[in-house]
Amino acid sequence: MSYLGGLFSTVFERRFAREVSSDAEGRDINDLSLDLLGAKGEVSGSTLAQLILDRYTTADTTGKRAFFDFMLNNLEIDPVEVVESLKAYKDAPSKRSYRAYARASEPKRQELLRRLNQVRGGTERLVAMRNDLLQMMREDQKLGPLDVDFGHLFASWFNRGFLELRPISWTSPADVLEKIIAYEAVHAIDSWDDLRLRLQPADRRCFGFFHPAMPDEPLIFVEVALIQGIPNSIQSLLADGRDPIDAEDADTAVFYSISNCQSGLAGISFGNSLIKQVAADLAQELPMLETFVTLSPIPGLTRWLDATNSRSLTKAPVEAQAAWYLLEAKRDDGLPLDPVARFHLGNGAEVHAVHAGADMSENGVKQSNGAMVNYLYDLSRITTNHEKFVADKSVAASRDVRALSATVTPVF
Repeated sequence: MSYLGGLFSTVFERRFAREVSSDAEGRDINDLSLDLLGAKGEVSGSTLAQLILDRYTTADTTGKRAFFDFMLNNLEIDPVEVVESLKAYKDAPSKRSYRAYARASEPKRQELLRRLNQVRGGTERLVAMRNDLLQMMREDQKLGPLDVDFGHLFASWFNRGFLELRPISWTSPADVLEKIIAYEAVHAIDSWDDLRLRLQPADRRCFGFFHPAMPDEPLIFVEVALIQGIPNSIQSLLADGRDPIDAEDADTAVFYSISNCQSGLAGISFGNSLIKQVAADLAQELPMLETFVTLSPIPGLTRWLDATNSRSLTKAPVEAQAAWYLLEAKRDDGLPLDPVARFHLGNGAEVHAVHAGADMSENGVKQSNGAMVNYLYDLSRITTNHEKFVADKSVAASRDVRALSATVTPVF
């Protein structure tokens, strides 16, 4: 009976879905969205959501922008209702009055996005939709409120508790490996042989975060070298002819490349969790590891030097330039100017050492005159460093780096 019941249910659902799809012919995506918000049944809701996502995907830029404008203007909060419901809650706090306020203060477009997310593949398509939104916002910041809603929902959907940390090796599925090549954003992977040299040797590791709704799409990944001592150049770390060592002989884990894979998830932070989780896992797997460091680019250095016109700084050795820039160059909000520095310092790392001639690739010379930096992840000080950085924007740094920075006194 259960088999026949399931069969009849499936036949009914398919027939009903066809009817919903037939009724939707000739209706625009905005009307379908309003129908989805009013849908009560699971089958009708799923069918409508799939139709909306399909219509959006096949739309041109003008059509996509029109859909964003519809969500922004037609699915907005009612300020009067928000104020009145807040006053009612303030005058008589209760579950009922709070529910009314919460409902009034949430734009209907958030519920639309939730319902679109319920179909198979919906999460990945919504990430792509936000990427389109971010591209359009470069020209028109009026779309900002809509992005706030995307960001609010994505922060929940891509919470660390939902993410799966997976090792990525030379034996991982080919489609995942192809994406590692495509998404590598720090040190380009030129070929499959190049990828093999980063993944196959016993002293190399790669880890990525994946989401259950996007199981074949890495969200972010980190490449790790297991070596002896702290490295001072990417050339030696990635040399073709280097002699690999046994992982058990290493005393240092080097995070030398961290790449975000989904541009539609910009601003959704999970990189800090990735590094800390990988460090903890490696420390458990290889207890002889004593040091966890990065070998990181300094992407804003030369651009900043070109803009400052400080002779004493531009004539200084590149190590001193880099040290001063990392410790002293700040944004208006008091945080470090360099984005990579903000990321690692915010994670609780410290600026440990700077190196000249560390990345002599075309991009390395262009962005930092070839300089690179080690950020040290001292597992016993991460929490303290993080709290000081958040509380008073304090930059944790080694004595050597501070001494190097002190050799330069810029005059702008």
